[in-house]
Amino acid sequence: MNYSYPIDETWSKQEIIDVVNFFTLIEKAYESQVPREDLLIVYRRFKEIVPSKSEEKKIFAEFTKSSGYSPYHVVKKARESEEKTIKM
Repeated sequence: MNYSYPIDETWSKQEIIDVVNFFTLIEKAYESQVPREDLLIVYRRFKEIVPSKSEEKKIFAEFTKSSGYSPYHVVKKARESEEKTIKM
């Protein structure tokens, strides 16, 4: 992994941990698979930290640019799927 996570320095330590957990599951969805429910739970927490849609898009774009992984597509698949696990 030669990239960094998009982090806002105004977030609390716990918020940073929660956002990193979210991005870690995005990575796992591409590299192996993740439980759908776990992904939706961490995404809901991410949305508590980043409620603005425009800010979410900006953060997702930064992560996609640096990692090549698309959080948007993973979350979309998790929302639309009935599968127990998500694999990209």
